[in-house]
Amino acid sequence: MFLIFLLVVSFQTRAQTSNSTDHPNIVYILADDLGIGDVSGYNPDSKIHTKNIDRLINGGLKFTDAHTSSAVCTPTRYGIITGRYNWRSTLKNGVLGGYSKPLISNDRLTVGKLLQEKGYHTAFVGKWHLGWGWEFEENTNNIDNLANNFEVDYTKPIINGPKELGFTYSYGFSGSLDMPPYVYVEDSRITAVPDRVTVNVDEKGFWREGPTGSNFDHVQVLPHLTRKAVEYIQTQSNAPEPFFLYFALPAPHTPILPTTEFMGKSNTNMYGDFMLQVDDVLGQVMQALEEQGELDNTILIFTSDNGCSPKASFPELEKVNHDPSYIYRGHKADIYEGGHRVPFIVHWPEKTQKAQTTSTTICTTDLMATVAELVNYKLPDQAGEDSFSFLPLLTSTDEPELLREATVHHSIDGSFAIRKAEWKLILCPGSGGWSFPRTPEELEGLPAMQLYNLANDPGEEQNLIGNHPGKVEELKSLLTAYIQNGRSTPGALQKNDGPETWKQLHWMTD
Repeated sequence: MFLIFLLVVSFQTRAQTSNSTDHPNIVYILADDLGIGDVSGYNPDSKIHTKNIDRLINGGLKFTDAHTSSAVCTPTRYGIITGRYNWRSTLKNGVLGGYSKPLISNDRLTVGKLLQEKGYHTAFVGKWHLGWGWEFEENTNNIDNLANNFEVDYTKPIINGPKELGFTYSYGFSGSLDMPPYVYVEDSRITAVPDRVTVNVDEKGFWREGPTGSNFDHVQVLPHLTRKAVEYIQTQSNAPEPFFLYFALPAPHTPILPTTEFMGKSNTNMYGDFMLQVDDVLGQVMQALEEQGELDNTILIFTSDNGCSPKASFPELEKVNHDPSYIYRGHKADIYEGGHRVPFIVHWPEKTQKAQTTSTTICTTDLMATVAELVNYKLPDQAGEDSFSFLPLLTSTDEPELLREATVHHSIDGSFAIRKAEWKLILCPGSGGWSFPRTPEELEGLPAMQLYNLANDPGEEQNLIGNHPGKVEELKSLLTAYIQNGRSTPGALQKNDGPETWKQLHWMTD
């Protein structure tokens, strides 16, 4: 009888500590430099068969008009964590480096803090790239220069990083995988101090010279981080509270280093092989959730931080008839669609119909308002200024009314575009990034702005700037209001951070 009593108590205890709460787990997987055309579920002509991403699509909701807030890494990550457009921060163009100071202030509400307040265990694993506080042993002039190295006391904890921004557990590194220093940081502590300096000058395997931890192997970073993410899922699946995992992959960004298992597997090039490894990472995460009985009760989101980088070698991929940007113009860094239109899939079996597709326009800033609505959290006026909830799309079979009035895009050089319905106004004469036209010679004689009808011209080939002056003025006025109001959502006016660099822009003074 006593044995039976123990078994009953044990069963009741497990039932009480399982994740059968009112709120689902949330796993947000952010790939790095993955193009919309690299996913076979988006591009029927893709030469890379992404079976696990396609499985996610077949079991969830596929967004065909999803955008990152920027065409490069750091700014997009800022928007995901804060629900605020990146250009409202002090970073007006470019990206941070591995030694850079924190971009997000500790007093700003983040997705992590919000979910902590609602009882979630929160975790970050992977590539941070938002700056944090190292203990420097020298002055830090030109700290954001990606090639510079600085003397750091690696025995001291980092400050003003993931922990302070709402992540109960964290494991990862500071910048991109091609930016020093190359050390893992777990819960604010360096796991192994650098014992060597490494560099790889191969174009695809490229990383900048810098101090490297004794346990840091560039080739094994993606598998290592995946194990950490899977271990976290396994541990937290037995905990009483739901969990939020922000898993920021360092791939397929440079260095492009597929492990031996994936070399040659795509029959394209090394980038294609690396893409298959990224796809396999998603498969491992799904398997871990499935084995723990958590897949149905988990909102699993897969997306990318911007379009594909030219480091993937578009000429090589063209030889096998593969285009990472699919039908869209441009690539990473650009204001054109190829710079910021990304795959975005939400898998939530308990609520979301299988194999659904929506053309509703969303932005990666929208995560914050979505989880806030999910957990019944009222965002204050000074948070999530550019975040709109897409939760209604997940819980209803009916296409809801328009979520966003318009969406603002931003390129690596700080150029703006604004999109409303089918119309996209680009407030610069060229790509604003790395693709043609970009040099002074290429830009000479071009109109100062570009207007495209994406419904008729998704490849942005026909500039209609002279044909629709009323539409141009409408979109210019709307963008100006979004900037000056400090928000694009309803609410009290807010202030932007840093210098108001846009005051020097021609379209703000015309």
